[in-house]
This record gives sequence, structure tokens and C-alpha cells, in this order.
Amino acid sequence: MKTFHIYKSYKELPSSWDDLVSHDVFLQTTYLEALEQATPSNIHLFYIGVFNNDTLVGAAIIQRVQLYLKDMFRKTTVSCIKEFFKDLVSRVLKGNVLVVGNLMHTGQHAIYFNENQINQTYFFNAIFQGLDVLIKQIKETHGKKIRALIMKDFFVGDTILKDKRILKTHGLYEVAVQPNMILPVPEHWSSIDDYIKALHKKYRHRYRRAIKKFGAIQSKELDLHFIEAKSKTLHQLYLNVSNNAKFNTFILPKNHFYSLKLKLKENFKVFGYFLEDELVGFYTLILNEQHLETYFLGYDAEHQYPNQLYLNMLYDMLEFGIENRFSSIVYARTAMAIKSSVGAKAVPMVLYMKHTNTIMNAILKPIFALMNPKQNWVERHPFK
Repeated sequence: MKTFHIYKSYKELPSSWDDLVSHDVFLQTTYLEALEQATPSNIHLFYIGVFNNDTLVGAAIIQRVQLYLKDMFRKTTVSCIKEFFKDLVSRVLKGNVLVVGNLMHTGQHAIYFNENQINQTYFFNAIFQGLDVLIKQIKETHGKKIRALIMKDFFVGDTILKDKRILKTHGLYEVAVQPNMILPVPEHWSSIDDYIKALHKKYRHRYRRAIKKFGAIQSKELDLHFIEAKSKTLHQLYLNVSNNAKFNTFILPKNHFYSLKLKLKENFKVFGYFLEDELVGFYTLILNEQHLETYFLGYDAEHQYPNQLYLNMLYDMLEFGIENRFSSIVYARTAMAIKSSVGAKAVPMVLYMKHTNTIMNAILKPIFALMNPKQNWVERHPFK
């Protein structure tokens, strides 16, 4: 008999959970514990376990997101967002949304099932049954109506979705989103020198120019105690970048990086950039089996352009990935042009969504297209 169970904390998850999802750190209880202890204030986590008799055969991570204007539209120095656009988006999406996925990271890190013990149709039907129950529980317990349902960040042709008809049956439709920028690391690369040798002359010069502009800035891995002591500084550097986004759905709390380092230990890396002992930038990495996942970063705007902090971060992430024998560097979405110039390839992604109101559902797709505008950027080809 195939059943499902809803959990409201990582503490409630069955002991077999980590065995099922051992391939992905973002699904494991150490990460989920860290996330629960340092999640944005407008996000609450739930989990669904799918069982075949008494055996756990499938898992899903759900985020209830409370979207409000102060979270969606920040003070941005990039451009003014027209009032009609704010009003339109807020009317459609403002309120409670259920996300099958992780808003804090690019990629499909929310669902998994054992194909040898359950097929796709049974799994997704169980998940949607669980979502229906969860929606009712949220209404009864919190008095909040779920306005939209989103299943996020699938690669086009993802094998976990061999038959998309199951999603159409439940009223979801497909929407293209910005691609995931991924750099495959050739097996014969053992150091950054191998990467440099593989570049066209133009991009070798670009690399060396960036290193030169880095100047007297020093890079150093930060330990748990430093991260805790400098949580306020790290958070402000993160906000310097986050607040420039035209549209966003959350703000990380100050203890987020500390919580991840505390729980993930060596699977979470924080590297700081120092100029005369002043922390002027940082980036974070999550070690996920053979994939090096880039995470949040931050920098002081005063040093970003003169010292090319962001470009140097991309190169440093790559160097770490090469030296530690990762098969790919997952640079995630945004800033596609500069990531492409480093060597990352754009891998198309889609999400699936529906609005609980039929009329709103009809205009949700074009609204979401506005939220994820197609960027006119030219793919670079830095390798010989």
C-alpha cells in the first residue's frame, strides 16, 4: 500500500530519510536542520515522505513562502520598477505560496523517489495528495489561503519527469526560467594552470588582468568562530549584492552562514577577501558529492569594480573545484554573460506552476515571464 506522511520539522523525519537521499546534501537532514535554524523569516519548511507499505521510497521538501512587497521589491540601484508592475505582481502573487523546491538555491533539490520501488505516477500523485492536505492544514491552523503552487528548477528533459502529463493533470503548466550556469571540469585538469592553458589568448589576458587588479587583497578560508564573530559584517556584504536585485523573495537572516557552517562543517566553505585586515568580500561553496555548488556571496561596492572582486571570485571557485577534483562547478543563475566568459555553459531550466484562482491562473504565466525577463546576452567561448 502506497501512502504519504507530512512532517513539520527535520526532527520528525524517519531514520531512513538520509539513506534515501544520500546523493544530494540539499535533501539531507544536516542541511535541513541548518536551514530550519536560519531560514528567512517569510519561509517555513515542510516535508512529505512517500511510503510503499512501511518503506520510505520518496521524499519532497516544501517551502511555504509569505510574499510581501518589502520582500519582493527591494531598494534597488539598478533601475526603477514601474508602479503598475509592482501592483500587478502583488495582486497575483502577494500572500502565501507553496514551493516544491528550495528558493535559496538554483536547481532541483526538492524531490526524489526510488524508481525500483515506486513509479513516477504513484509518486507525484502522492505528493499532490500531500500538498492538498497541507493547504487545508495551513488554512485551518493559520487562516491563510495558498494562492499559488510552484515546482521549481527542473532541467529540460530531467529524467525525474519522464512523463509530464501528470503535472498537466494537476493543472500545472511549464514556464521557462533563467538557465543554470554550469562549468564541466575535464578529468585531466589538476590545477588552475591547466584551465589557463585551455583558454584562448584573449581570455588568458583577461584572467591575468583580473588577478593583477586583485592587488593587495588576500583570500582566506573562514572558520566557524570567525563566521560567528563577523556575522553582522558578512550579512551586510551579502545585502550589498542582494539589494541590487530587481526582484527577490527573501532576505537571509544574519545567522545563516554560521548555521550552515556549524551543521555542514567541511561540506560548507566560506572564503573571505581581506584588504589590510578589513573584510571587503566573501563567497560560499557547498560540496555536493561530485558537484561544487556556488552559494551566496557579498562584497563592498567600493572595491568591486577597481579590484574585480566578482570575477576573481568566479576564478577562485573554479580553482577550488579543479584542485579538489569536482566534476562540475555549478555557478547557478544570474550574471550569465560573465559566468559564460569564465567557461560556464547555460543549461536550460523550467518550473511548473498554477494559481489557485482560475482567473488569476490565466494571467500567471505572462506575469511570471515579466519576473524572469529574457536577458540579451552573448554566450562566450573562452576555450580553444
